[in-house]
Amino acid sequence: MVGEWLLRAIERHRARLRDGYGIDLTLVALASRHGGFVYSEHGIEISSVLASPDASTAIATLARGDRWPTAIAGLEATETDILVEVSQSPSSDGEPGLSHIRHALSRGASVATSNKWPVALAGVELTALAERHSAGFRAESTVMSGTPVLAALTTGLGGAEPVRLRGIVNATVNFICSRIAAGGTYAEALAQAQEAGLAESDPSADVDGLDSAAKLMVLSALVFGVQLQLQDVARRGLSALTQGEFETALASGSRVRELVELEPHAGHSAVQARPISADDPFFAIDGTTNVIRLEVDPMGEIAISGPGAGRALAGQGVFSDLIALGRERATRYG
Repeated sequence: MVGEWLLRAIERHRARLRDGYGIDLTLVALASRHGGFVYSEHGIEISSVLASPDASTAIATLARGDRWPTAIAGLEATETDILVEVSQSPSSDGEPGLSHIRHALSRGASVATSNKWPVALAGVELTALAERHSAGFRAESTVMSGTPVLAALTTGLGGAEPVRLRGIVNATVNFICSRIAAGGTYAEALAQAQEAGLAESDPSADVDGLDSAAKLMVLSALVFGVQLQLQDVARRGLSALTQGEFETALASGSRVRELVELEPHAGHSAVQARPISADDPFFAIDGTTNVIRLEVDPMGEIAISGPGAGRALAGQGVFSDLIALGRERATRYG
């Protein structure tokens, strides 16, 4: 789990965080869907949490702390500087993560999250809420895991105007496409992705294009400042292609790739699995690599490439966000 990886990173790098970044992080609350919420203003020992098999067990066995039955009840009753929100919320409403994030930001607490759908569904609102309450809001892991794409395309391009974007943002689907390009069938490639731990036993979120749609919506909200809803995204996932289409692409020298395309001010947003020719810059992107190419005025095209899957990578994305938010608060409040 991302939360466990993050806690281990904080514990392991505590001295470096203090000496290199000037921040001293203290865990004061812990919550899980089934375990409720526990809070101690004097701090919770991270080693005690990590000694438990899961967060719910840790919450139940911690000796000290005030307790509430739900995370939102605990957030309403307590205060903290930074909320790390790493739950999983569905595409239907982004809950409970969306409520957690809204509540924290409205009280001036900064938020780092790896939870895609709250940001996809309400990224513009959450960004404005953070600004209104002088809080930080970062969601690096929602698009390319630990590859720093959002920071680069937002604060890194201050003053420049994003125009349009294309990219490969789903590592699982690109892995499957790469195996098919090497001569395998869709079924064989999907089975290999599952064996490698890239695809779930129910891979529909990946192969139906839903995961890529969420990432496209995050990019639209945070990079372009334009809020999309899921129905705004034209979507044809990899699962919609027939074996004949894969064979035709292979015979013609093309490769199937799932591309996200975004030009929100022209009303265009799409996730499309389709054949591309050898002169397309995404033709040679293989395995679990993700790439985003953004056209920016006046700079031209910028490309960011990196790995796009893995618990450690997602954890690193949240860890880097947490460091950035900690430094911001240290600078603001001394």
